Amino acid sequence: MASTTRDLDVVLFGATGFVGELTAAHLRDHAPAGLRVALAGRSRARLDAVAERLGGVAAEWERVVLDASDGPACDALAARTRVLATTVGPYARHGREVVRACAEAGTHYADLTGEVLFVHDVADAFHELAGRTGARIVPSCGFDSVPSDLGVWLTAQAARERGLGELTTTTLSVRRMRGGLSGGTIDSMRQQAIAAREDETARRTVADPYGLSPDRAAEPAPRSRGGSSPLSRVTRAIPVRRTDEGRWTGPFVMASYNTRVVRRTNALLGYAYGRDFRYQEVSDFGRSRSAPLKAVAMTAGLLGVAGGMAFGPTRAVLDRVLPEPGEGPSQQTRERGMFAMEVVAGTTSGQQVRTRVGAPYDPGYNGTAIMLGQAALCLALDELDSPGGVLTPAAAMAEPLAERLRGFDFELEVQG
Repeated sequence: MASTTRDLDVVLFGATGFVGELTAAHLRDHAPAGLRVALAGRSRARLDAVAERLGGVAAEWERVVLDASDGPACDALAARTRVLATTVGPYARHGREVVRACAEAGTHYADLTGEVLFVHDVADAFHELAGRTGARIVPSCGFDSVPSDLGVWLTAQAARERGLGELTTTTLSVRRMRGGLSGGTIDSMRQQAIAAREDETARRTVADPYGLSPDRAAEPAPRSRGGSSPLSRVTRAIPVRRTDEGRWTGPFVMASYNTRVVRRTNALLGYAYGRDFRYQEVSDFGRSRSAPLKAVAMTAGLLGVAGGMAFGPTRAVLDRVLPEPGEGPSQQTRERGMFAMEVVAGTTSGQQVRTRVGAPYDPGYNGTAIMLGQAALCLALDELDSPGGVLTPAAAMAEPLAERLRGFDFELEVQG
């Protein structure tokens, strides 16, 4: 993908959305001088307004009007740029043509999806094609799923370097988090819930913990679900636990997606984490008397939202109270955001490895804008040894992306 044949380095599609504009602002402030950037979206008037608000070098960036369903237009844009980053979701609806165009053109790609069905679809359709053209197609370059993916990759690297062997049971615990999910993320959840309810194959894909593996036959067989009655389903869906250290844990809203991404990374890297690698993510509520009540309340809330998304009448109620795509909190609220996580991994030597992951940013907004912006710059500018294909953040960028994020006060550090 010679830069001499392309007149752009990075295109940001969806720049007129809430997170898109935050990402554009990050690129304005931190892209190296002379980087050829363009803003893309469906409305020229809105693109012009964003460029005017951003000011500085961004006011001079090219603006490209693009409809995600227009295949020839996607082809033309992909052929012009080295990297195309997109915040336009739900990706199952607005992402496939963009991925296809990038895979065919050998153009690197990054997005913010948290949609199992979308990634499963484009991996099946375009992984081999992207491998031939050298395009690194990298979904999930925001809070879904960069912290999880890089945290586990760093943990596995440390275990190997210390001679501790491969990873076994590994848990990411969300110790603290302040911030919210974007309207776009919620809309993606909404659309996937609808698709899964309407299609049996989609339901099986969403339910499969190894559903994003590039070689499903090589992964563990699906475990028995222990019955399908409503009571058994509810029992399985209440993962409130007290750990050996006396801490209460409950579900983490993004775990069902992030865990599949991390397992895909392990498979893409030739099972570098090990064949006995088992991974989960939880929210940590601490040891206080109120901790189990908080864990149960969180579980009930997530069950209510997940169940409500799947049914038309309750979905209509949720739609009135949840943020819409393109909406987001005030700057003051975002500036109070933060997240802190810890990966604790067993190893085949019997010893543990711990890695801290966190940042002083709202995870779904400011933090995600930094992660996507730096992923796009990493794909455009850094020397990477990964092949083309439908990859994951760790399989595509690993340490170069981690080092970039450390420069923005992200903590990605192995302990001990």
